[in-house]
Amino acid sequence: MSQEKFEKLFNEFPAVTSQQWKDKIIQDLKGADYDKKLIWKTIEGFDVKPFYTSEDIDNLPFIGTNPGEYPFVRGNKTNNNDWDVRQDIDLDNPVDANKAAVEAISRGANAIGFRVKDVTTAVQMADLLKDINPETTKIHFTSSRSYPATLDLFIKELGNKGVDKSKVEGSINFDPFTYALTHGEMYTTAENNAVEMAHVLKTIKNNIPNFKALCINGNFLQNAGASIVQELGFSLAAANEYVYQLIGKGLSIDEITPMLQFSMGISSNYFFEIAKLRAARLLWSKIVEQYNPASKESMKMYIHSSTNTWNKTVYDPNVNMLRTTTEAMSAALGGCDSMNVLPYDSTYKTSDTFSRRIARNTQFVLKEESYFNKIVDPAAGSYYIESLTNSIAEQAWKIFNEVEERHGYIAAIQENFVQNTVEETARKRDMAIANRRDVLLGTNQYPNQLEHMLDKIEDRKSCNCKAKAFKNLKAYRGAQAFEELRLTTEKSVKEGKACPKVFLLTIGNLAMRKARATFASNFYACAGFEVIDNSGFKTPEEGVEAAIKANSNVVVICSSDEEYAEIAAPIAKLLKEKASNTNVIVAGNPVELIEQLKSAGVDDFISVKTNVLESLKALQTKLI
Repeated sequence: MSQEKFEKLFNEFPAVTSQQWKDKIIQDLKGADYDKKLIWKTIEGFDVKPFYTSEDIDNLPFIGTNPGEYPFVRGNKTNNNDWDVRQDIDLDNPVDANKAAVEAISRGANAIGFRVKDVTTAVQMADLLKDINPETTKIHFTSSRSYPATLDLFIKELGNKGVDKSKVEGSINFDPFTYALTHGEMYTTAENNAVEMAHVLKTIKNNIPNFKALCINGNFLQNAGASIVQELGFSLAAANEYVYQLIGKGLSIDEITPMLQFSMGISSNYFFEIAKLRAARLLWSKIVEQYNPASKESMKMYIHSSTNTWNKTVYDPNVNMLRTTTEAMSAALGGCDSMNVLPYDSTYKTSDTFSRRIARNTQFVLKEESYFNKIVDPAAGSYYIESLTNSIAEQAWKIFNEVEERHGYIAAIQENFVQNTVEETARKRDMAIANRRDVLLGTNQYPNQLEHMLDKIEDRKSCNCKAKAFKNLKAYRGAQAFEELRLTTEKSVKEGKACPKVFLLTIGNLAMRKARATFASNFYACAGFEVIDNSGFKTPEEGVEAAIKANSNVVVICSSDEEYAEIAAPIAKLLKEKASNTNVIVAGNPVELIEQLKSAGVDDFISVKTNVLESLKALQTKLI
């Protein structure tokens, strides 16, 4: 189509402003509050509108830049969107870890992450790297008792293999700040850490110059409950502190930034995570620019993305595959440089060949079948994602500046500012899960009543670190409190006690009793209780008789609010007369009847406003 015809076609349609769209929506709402109905109040500190137009991005400074151009919002690459398929191996024994790594490489992985706490000798390093070519496979060390010692062993083994060290790529997860947050104290001292960092950078520069020497573990913050903007803001502050310290040790900005790796967690907040990676590159380029680098290449940000653990579950673990799939999509579309997809079963056991294969193949499907590796920054121009990029950047920049006002990241940790900020957000997220405003499918909503996980959970090593000089942060999963409920029930049954029975006494209005029975069934199954559903009873007496015959501990009356006025009190009285220990619950929130029904023997009420976790804990304590 010619430009003339193109312009003629669209000139036939009058332009519609944002205000006109909003006025039409308000009209269609017929008096409902626009802000309450349609504005999303995010935990990140900004609001999301129901629609976006070109007016929202007209004045954004980064609009119109190309991929590979400063400020690198659109990524570092210009001709593709490829990334490293990395497989992290969660095995400590070097021989076993090597076998898993060789298999992953043979199946297409081009980067491997090793835990090397137990690799302390040259023989063990040789066992770890057996049959692996470090010139073609990138090697990452994710944990170590001493990174300088691991680095020395690695460099010596490269020499033994006759490897061209200039072709070796990978990283060590050297991050003293995350150590401090985890343990509640500095590894040694801030000064000694800086000396050790400078030594590591110089060792790498002189031996394996394409290796990454320092890692900023934003993923740890996300797995401790931080919001997306907190993860980004604090990560940038940490990286800036590292740069400042290393410049003080005689290194230049152009020597430092190519050796930094940002390890960012990826949650299931699909569009936000795409925007986060774009915002990260924008802000990092602005920060590095202030150090006057000689090359614009020094302003680029290397991002490793890892699917997070925060939203992963023990129960219904196959759902974890769906979660990691959307997370991997976000990371790819956001332009990550490498990616690790966690195996779906890693929440409760050491991953096996099958689960590692599924994790790898998630990335291969995105590449080979969906072509996510072909197009650079496909989100460019999206009114929504471009606006999100700007909003996330603005909020993260506020956090970065607040840390700087506290004299840097170390001071912010020592004052517990980082820890308190993250913990406050984690509490809000925990409450959203407890109230089921945030749904973890299979755990706090729609659980599989027939599933049992107690005997499948392996004893896993965990950090029992206690805060010493300052408060520490702990990575955990949002599902853990609900999982503990179900595991407690399973343990009780395994010890020979009867599983608590919840009888749904459905009566009256067909639609309402079915809806409330479904709600109650999901509610109590979250604690692993046995739920007995029914097709409906004609009279209160018939329902009470069936409930007592079922030997149930809990009876949930399921009907409509209108009918509760007549039938709930008689049912409660009959149940208390014939089985005084029965817990009588009403499904719903009939506000005007609550005191009357409590007087008749109703023990509790459950509705969408109920704190599910606290309600189930209280009931479980009574029954087990």
